[in-house]
Amino acid sequence: MNDTQRSEYVCTIQQRIAELARERPQECFTALNHYLTVDWLKAAYERVKPKSAPGVDGQSWSDYGKNLDENLCGLLNRVKSGSYVAPPVKRVHIPKDGKETRGIGMPTIEDKVLQRAITMLLEPIFEQDFKSCSYGFRPGRSGHEALACIWSQCMHRGIRWILEVDIRKYFDTLKKEWLRKFLDRREKGQLSYPEDGTPQGGVISPLLSNIYLHEVLDCWYVEEVKPRMKGRVFLVRFADDFIVGFERKEDAEKVYRVLFKRFEKYGLSLHPEKTRLVPFGCPKETKDNQDDGLRPGTFDFLGFTHFWGKSRQGRWIIRRKTMRKRLTRGLKAISQWCRENLHEPMLEQVEQLGRKLKGHFGYYGITGNTEFLQRFRREVIGIWRKWLARRGDPKGMSWERMQKLLAFFYIPEARVVHSIYAAKP
Repeated sequence: MNDTQRSEYVCTIQQRIAELARERPQECFTALNHYLTVDWLKAAYERVKPKSAPGVDGQSWSDYGKNLDENLCGLLNRVKSGSYVAPPVKRVHIPKDGKETRGIGMPTIEDKVLQRAITMLLEPIFEQDFKSCSYGFRPGRSGHEALACIWSQCMHRGIRWILEVDIRKYFDTLKKEWLRKFLDRREKGQLSYPEDGTPQGGVISPLLSNIYLHEVLDCWYVEEVKPRMKGRVFLVRFADDFIVGFERKEDAEKVYRVLFKRFEKYGLSLHPEKTRLVPFGCPKETKDNQDDGLRPGTFDFLGFTHFWGKSRQGRWIIRRKTMRKRLTRGLKAISQWCRENLHEPMLEQVEQLGRKLKGHFGYYGITGNTEFLQRFRREVIGIWRKWLARRGDPKGMSWERMQKLLAFFYIPEARVVHSIYAAKP
């Protein structure tokens, strides 16, 4: 098959699996192994990012592709015979919130191919079961849709309390025995993937994360929590990050009390300081002594700080701005890049910085965040100027010279990409 035929072949099978899963919601699939072929593995290989970091064996995507047919036939034989053993996962620890570190797993390219192949088989099944409150790492869904849902719910449905939740080291602590039980409800039999643990960074990890929290949180919320609430309530989850919004304080306190025990039952723990109830009623309502007269607070979610503010017309609306930690982290990354590429040609530096700015605006460019987008751009220009001044040019890099440089080279302007007004109540 050529690439186009292979893509159509995969889509056709996935549609058929999805159709069967939708028609038979209680059925456990036991005959998926025959779909795992060399062509299926080739399609999986093509979906692995070519610039993926190599694992412990040091083999790159292009290296593995030099003898692709031979490598995939060998992989398929080992998987089918049950002799495949996932190699150790290379781990890199990156800073998180300035204090803790987050372990990122880097499986080998071959392991990524197998993970991607199995994800391609399992995703159509579990997508039929996942709830509408789940947005992370799902086809056709995004973080901006999650943000739009939060804005819409809080603006139009009288939400006055937000339960902000932080799961401690989620990917390191989820229990394999529970995950196996959850998987067995929909897939059991010949198909297996004997990986020990789900390192963050693994190709299959986002799907496994959604399956686990679908059972632990989403189903519990829909079937047990929501029917018992006296007021309106909503849940928005993006992978292992989620918030719950409440109209009534008594509902919020009730869920807060049982949430810790619910997660402990499945081997997960919530951060006691970062998991908190935040008053979030509209300021004009709190003046009337609602919510015990508490002023609305702020909460962080998906890289944004959410707060109440005035619109240009003087109305109270929910606004979002780039989280301070995200802003600082992004600028540190820019500074590091400028230092490492100090002596690269000017045109190449401008092009790379332009891509980085466009990427930043592409995510953080939402209605009301223009000030922080412009601030980020100004800071990036200042950082770039600082490092250009260290190139050893006898003329230096005064601001006057920098302005001439900016007039000659194009640096993308801050721009809003996502509108909150697309959100529906």
